[in-house]
Amino acid sequence: MAEEAVRLLVRFGRRYAAAVRLATLVPICVIALFRASPEHLTATAYVVGAAATWTCGYAWWLRTGRGSMPVALDVVVLLGLFASVFWTGAIEDRNTGWLRLLVTFACVTCQWHTPPVPGAAAALAAGGGAVVLLIAAGAADVDDTLITGTAWAIPAAALSRAAWVLVKRAAERADRMAAEAVRARGEALVAAAARAEERELANALHDTAATTLLMVGIGQVRSDADWLAPQARRDLDRLRSDSRQAPPYADLVDLLRADLDATHLTVEFDAPAQLRLPFDVARAIADAARETLTNVRRHAGTTCATVRLHGSESSLRLDIADRGKGFSPTDVPATRRGIRESVRGRMSRVGGTATITSAEGEGTLVRLEWHAGHE
Repeated sequence: MAEEAVRLLVRFGRRYAAAVRLATLVPICVIALFRASPEHLTATAYVVGAAATWTCGYAWWLRTGRGSMPVALDVVVLLGLFASVFWTGAIEDRNTGWLRLLVTFACVTCQWHTPPVPGAAAALAAGGGAVVLLIAAGAADVDDTLITGTAWAIPAAALSRAAWVLVKRAAERADRMAAEAVRARGEALVAAAARAEERELANALHDTAATTLLMVGIGQVRSDADWLAPQARRDLDRLRSDSRQAPPYADLVDLLRADLDATHLTVEFDAPAQLRLPFDVARAIADAARETLTNVRRHAGTTCATVRLHGSESSLRLDIADRGKGFSPTDVPATRRGIRESVRGRMSRVGGTATITSAEGEGTLVRLEWHAGHE
């Protein structure tokens, strides 16, 4: 998802700001009540109750994001609470520390869920307003540190904003890297799909038209053979079908039977009545079987073969055997794509395997196996 890291960071900023405001509320309230003199305790308790109620409500809004409660309202309420120094005796008791902490934490956490300008304005208004209220209440005549301590809320907010900017830049950089990775992966998938399509087209040409033309060219069949024209039409139909929209499922038994008719071999076929598989899997297995039978016709020196299919929609085995002259699989040149691409390659791409057992003078067994979930 685009900008996922930034989105999560913004969400974290709101929730963490709420958590900090709530976590510091209890000790702040305890300090306020503990430092208040007996004659000012009741008034201080009322202000503390108002501060606790507002903080809890504001934290709820931060976590849920419901409704409209601008940060400006938080500043107004905080300054209203700070104005209590005029009637709670907080300056006489030197009990402004809890108000200072309340404002400082508000200014600091505000930087985690507001844009820079509103956040800076809120910190200046809350921190600066608190200082003005203390001066107006005569805090300078009692203890200058009451004013200077409160003024530190503004630098603290600035440091908080600086840290937040660094974290947000890191999140933006992570989003850019993720987007680049997604783009690169998409390009790689497109390139891989194009290569797969080109490879399958080359396999289809090799297995159909090229094979038919080669057999004519090397004299294995006469150019006026009765079956040659129908075979060429089937080859052309097969190439056209590869460019059409494929159905989701296909019957492997039907595909095998259709290809058996084109092998011009005497084939003993043993299979269940039907075996429905995902189209890509069924087509790959049928094409690998067809190429195997074509190799029997071209190289085995026999016109007979046996094809046996066993299994189900989740696991199957297809054995193609002949009693021809056989060959040594290790002696097949790497440039020959029939076994390498049209048989083993096809099975591998759908999560299956092709095992070839043969020896000179002993015939050949090609075993195609596939299990669901291995793509």
